[in-house]
Parts: sequence; C-alpha cells; structure tokens
Amino acid sequence: MPFLKNLKWSLTGSLGKSLLWLWAKSARIGVEGGERYAGLRRAGKPVILLIWHGRIFLAFYFFRRRGIMPLISPSQDGEIVARIVRRWGYKVSRGSSSHSIIRAWFEMKKELEAGGEVIIVPDGPRGPARELKLGCLKLAQKTGAPLVPFTYSASRKKVFRSWDGFVVFHPFAKVRAVIGEPIRIDPSLKGEALEDERRRVERTLIELDAKADAFFPSPPAPQNCR
Repeated sequence: MPFLKNLKWSLTGSLGKSLLWLWAKSARIGVEGGERYAGLRRAGKPVILLIWHGRIFLAFYFFRRRGIMPLISPSQDGEIVARIVRRWGYKVSRGSSSHSIIRAWFEMKKELEAGGEVIIVPDGPRGPARELKLGCLKLAQKTGAPLVPFTYSASRKKVFRSWDGFVVFHPFAKVRAVIGEPIRIDPSLKGEALEDERRRVERTLIELDAKADAFFPSPPAPQNCR
C-alpha cells in the first residue's frame, strides 16, 4: 500500500537522521585544512567535494544545513541515505555510473553554474574501491568548479570487510576530518593527458586518507614474552 510504504520511508529518514546525529554528537570532531575551501564558499564559488565510498559516514553530518547537492545512487540503499540527508537540507540528485546519469549530470551542472556545491563519491556505488572515475573531472572541466577532497579517520573505528573498506567511527571517539586543497582541472585536457590527471587526483585522495589515519597511529603489536 502506498500509504504504508511512504510511512516506512518517512520513519527511516527521521530515525536515521536522529541516530546519525546522536552518534556524531558523541564524538570529538576536529578539522584539518579547509582554509582555501572555506574561502571559495565565502566568495560564492562552486565546489565539487570528492569523498571515497568507504569514508562517507561522517560527511553528511559534517556538511549538513549548507544546501549542498550530493549525487546519490537510485538504489534502495541510496533511498535510505537520500531520506536521511534531505532532512538536513541537502538537494539530493539521484544517479550513478551504473544507472542513467544524464538528468543528474544536468542537475549538478546547473547547481555549480549557479555557484553551488555538489558531493560526488568517485568510486561509487560499486567500486572498485578508491578507483576514481572520470565523471567528476569532466564536470569540473565543464563548470570550472575545483575538486576538493574530503576524508576522515578516528581514534577508535570499525573498518568493515566490504568492497570499499567502509569506516565507521565508534561513539565518543576522537575524529579528525581532513579537507584537501582545491584541485583545478584544465578544460583543454583530453585523452591520455586527462587520464594522467585522473590518476593524479586519485593519488591525492588516497594520500589524504593516509594523512587522516596518521593522526591516530595503530598501537604496536604485543611482543611474545619468553
């Protein structure tokens, strides 16, 4: 029944938002970097935020109430995320590399041309993990919006054995959000030159993960006593 289905999704959004809010509020969240990103937003400049699928858990809380447009998969899992984040004022666009993305592409392009901000998960929704797809670079070329990497790590966290190595921080953990430097993509790049740039941006995101993890080094393994 449509009524029951709508009620289910409404409750999912409400309860999901409340749970994520309480979870994040319990953590001690610090921020590294982001000065140039903040300057771009103060000046009303468009930005494309890039976040690996495995490091997305903090992002929707962190960037809440800013009217950002995230690209979210039209799958059922994506519907759960969309229902939650709309309650924080996100302008959700539905699409992915494995579904028709034409409408979503034009929505994001329009948003950026108006000086807005979008979130793209460049290895989603099915991976391979931390393998950046070209779409975000082409969108940056078309709109002039810089790419801004974002990630996080935590003092206590669970890394799932999923395809993306999904990271969830424990309640009450110390969390460090890390915002990278804006990356501008030359609109004239194409072919092998564009592929080289794709690899460079991919490495930058991977290195940002390592920088975030370095704030919380793993304790040394216990030594056997004889």
